[in-house]
This record gives sequence, structure tokens and C-alpha cells, in this order.
Amino acid sequence: MLLTSMFVAFALVLVAVVVSATAVHLDRKRLFDLADVSALDAADAMPAETVYQGGLADPVEGAVLVLSDADVESSVRSFLVAHPAMLTGLDDVSIIEASAPDGRTATVRLAARSRPVLVSWVTQLWSDGIIVRAESSARAW
Repeated sequence: MLLTSMFVAFALVLVAVVVSATAVHLDRKRLFDLADVSALDAADAMPAETVYQGGLADPVEGAVLVLSDADVESSVRSFLVAHPAMLTGLDDVSIIEASAPDGRTATVRLAARSRPVLVSWVTQLWSDGIIVRAESSARAW
């Protein structure tokens, strides 16, 4: 009877750990999807001021869209504000980096807090959840 009780307790703890680890993994995948979509949106973004105030260079053969760090960061911020449904289930989403290192690639790094449901009483001892990070980039053509 004692051995059976210990085995059942061990099995329940094991199931709780696996379910919680899966929840953290799914939160990271959701954050990666958000970083991927926001990087793609930032790679296509060009503010209207650049176009209408003569900020564009004359069109030439093989010309590409030139991105700036400020444009990429602005685009990512506005994307996150415009699509709050994509933030559902993610807590404390923050932009770590939103830049265009080479002027053609939009790089986005996001961080969020994941709170596992079944072992939150264990993780509360050290922090208020687990930080997950995701990075994505998209190239402007």
C-alpha cells in the first residue's frame, strides 16, 4: 500500500512537471510567432513621411527598401498595439531589440514571462515566472 501510494505521488508530480514544461515551451513558440510576424511587418514598413517629404532616393535598377532602426522599432511597437489578440496568454511582453543592423534586415528580439500553471508554487520561490525570449529577422527587398 505504501509503495503504491509513493508511486502514484511520483507519477502525479511527473505529470505536473511535464505539463508545466510543455506550457513554457508553448509560450516560447507563441512569442517566437509574434517576433516573426512583427519582424516581417517591420521589414515592409516605411513611414509616409519618408515617401512624401522626399526622403527616398531616386529609383534605380535593383534598388531596395532601406530600413532605419527608428522605423523598425516604431513599426514593432505599433504592430504590438494594433494586434492585442496576439499577446493573449503572454505576460509582460517587452521589446529587447528592434533594429536594422544592415539597413535591409529587420531584427526583432522579444521577451515575455511564462507562468506554469501546475508548478507555479515551486517557481514562486525564486521568481514570478520564467522569462522566455525569441528572436526573428526579416529582410526587406
